Amino acid sequence: MNPKPAPIANSLDPLFRPSSVAVVGASDKPNSIGGSVLSNLLRDGYSGKIFPVNPNATEVKGLRAFPSVKDIKQPVDLAVIAVPAKFVESVVDDCIVAEVRGLVVITSGFAESSKEGLTLERRITEKVRAAGIRMVGPNCMGLLNTDADYRLNVTFTPIWPPAGNIGILSQSGALGLTILDHVRQLNLGISSFISVGNKADVSGNDLLEYWADDPHTDVILLYLESFGNPRKFARIAPRVVRKKPIIAVKAGRSAAGSRAASSHSAALASLDVAVDALFDQTGVLRTDTLESMFDIAALLSTQPIPAGPRVGVVSNAGGPSILLADACEAHGLKLPPLCGPTTEALREFLPSHAGFANPIDLVGSDRPEDFERAVRIVGNDPNIDAVVVIFIPPLLTTRPEDVAAAIARAAGEIPKDRPILNVFLSSQGTPEMLGSGRRGRIPSYRYPENAAISLAAAYECGQWRKRPEGRATVIPMPAVDRMRRAIEQAQVGAGENFWLSAEHTAEVLDAVGIPMAESHVSSLEGASAAAQKIGFPVVLKAVAPGLVHKSDVGGVVLGLKSVDEVARAAVGLRQRMAEVGVDLRDVLVQQQIDGGIEMLIGVTTDPVFGPLIVCGMGGVQVELLKDVSFRLTPVRDTDAADMVAKLRSAPLLRGYRGSAPADESAVIEAIMKVSSLVEIAPEILELDLNPIKVLEPGRGIVVVDARIRATPKTP
Repeated sequence: MNPKPAPIANSLDPLFRPSSVAVVGASDKPNSIGGSVLSNLLRDGYSGKIFPVNPNATEVKGLRAFPSVKDIKQPVDLAVIAVPAKFVESVVDDCIVAEVRGLVVITSGFAESSKEGLTLERRITEKVRAAGIRMVGPNCMGLLNTDADYRLNVTFTPIWPPAGNIGILSQSGALGLTILDHVRQLNLGISSFISVGNKADVSGNDLLEYWADDPHTDVILLYLESFGNPRKFARIAPRVVRKKPIIAVKAGRSAAGSRAASSHSAALASLDVAVDALFDQTGVLRTDTLESMFDIAALLSTQPIPAGPRVGVVSNAGGPSILLADACEAHGLKLPPLCGPTTEALREFLPSHAGFANPIDLVGSDRPEDFERAVRIVGNDPNIDAVVVIFIPPLLTTRPEDVAAAIARAAGEIPKDRPILNVFLSSQGTPEMLGSGRRGRIPSYRYPENAAISLAAAYECGQWRKRPEGRATVIPMPAVDRMRRAIEQAQVGAGENFWLSAEHTAEVLDAVGIPMAESHVSSLEGASAAAQKIGFPVVLKAVAPGLVHKSDVGGVVLGLKSVDEVARAAVGLRQRMAEVGVDLRDVLVQQQIDGGIEMLIGVTTDPVFGPLIVCGMGGVQVELLKDVSFRLTPVRDTDAADMVAKLRSAPLLRGYRGSAPADESAVIEAIMKVSSLVEIAPEILELDLNPIKVLEPGRGIVVVDARIRATPKTP
């Protein structure tokens, strides 16, 4: 009988909070991995029992050694395995017999190296899961926990970082070494660090759940190279972000190219687009560089999230203040005018030639007492949500340490809900005195732009938290049944992925309440009669198997206003299609919808991320302009509204420069219906509604062209 799965937080306790650790492969040999892990446990003051395991030694580094984990005959919470890959499985078997609760497999040579390694990794993973053991790795550098009650370091790096409130995950072992070295140089305090390697068992999703409930962790940093289960991430991350910020660097932007695909929706998507959509949707702060990740972490781990975008700036140099102001504006922050009493208070002690508009420019006044008073006064202004202090040390006069201490004292008199940041433009770095006040550590940046970007990210996190969770569209069961019947009818005879007919596509859309322009499929000879039934003007579109982008080959004729025009257009279509090798038998005769704004709503399916919803400005230029946004399903109203708002062309929907506004709410509702549609019908691989005509407010939308690609019926 398999053990009952423990809650994530409890199941990972043996990894981060073990009472005893066995090091399999422990050795006195210099530069050996097992020896390094054992040395770190001893040097960094691990509080529990340590058991070296080496069949060829009776003692390692002054501790009694055991031939195998089975021979320890004492409870072992955590076993660290650092032996050649061919021996790992037998060691795991021993750990199962000894009822070890957690494993860290540092050894490489598994799924990352060969098919045989993948098979071995899967076999080991099945064994540990059946035994209820949690395993980190293989192919990792280990983990550490700075909690004073444990002081656990089962990595092979000698770096012991400062204790603090940041949890760090690195998918790369080599980069993990750099990360630990960097946090020590920056004096960033971390609660725990883990290198997950191949993620055979313990995943990033597990760690998010663990850190969500960890009282020692307030900020989470992720360096990711791949996603194992992005949809689970999408469920977990929003709950975590509402309590603790998540900052992520996802490698692989440049490798993510556009797909060679048959629909606009698929051609616009890429793996990196899916990652951006996932992070936007879940409130995760994505950065392009490790430097930016650490900059943001320095702020969020020491300061409150700003309540608003208003920034007050105090500086002793005009140039850096201008750079900061420009960067703030570029990232959605504002430098508002200060209120009258604030300006009056500043005039009482600053020279008349100082700058009293925000930013406050002390104009070369470097006296610590001036900085202290100015920062305190600006920081208490009711028009301000955050404070940035910029200081360039003078060559001969004031000591930077004295100004740093003055800023620290002033920070202690600023409301606790207002973050304060410092830019110390000095090759000597930031004096330690900056963290000497009641406020504690104040993040300091080398350049004004870094401070602005970090503050903007913190504000973005706060705004995301304020968003309601939103609602999803629920399609009534009668509509679901009707839509399913249409898809199942379309699947009849399909042996591979296929495009639904125009009739079945229209039926599916009508079932879920997405209006489409009236249309009929007709023979070439019957096109005029179909047009009369619909009413003029009409559009004529070529219909043939494999003909997807009709406009590219002249397969669309607009503005037909009479029976004769339709007849002539049908003849012309047949001739043009013959020139491109298409034997045209049928045409789609459709009501022409004039006016409105053209948009696209679509679906593409990523093999890892699943269905992605896309919206943007539509028409034939959609792939050229690429003014689109993506979300993973399910898409709620808040997500759909955000998708529309992120478009560069969104102002067109709201009446740009005197033009008539369009029904933006109908677009949002249509996005949600498409999301619900593909959730209900996983057979749908791609969907293009392009163009959609967005009419005046209250008149809704009308789909002008629609295509759906689906999988055949499963036997």
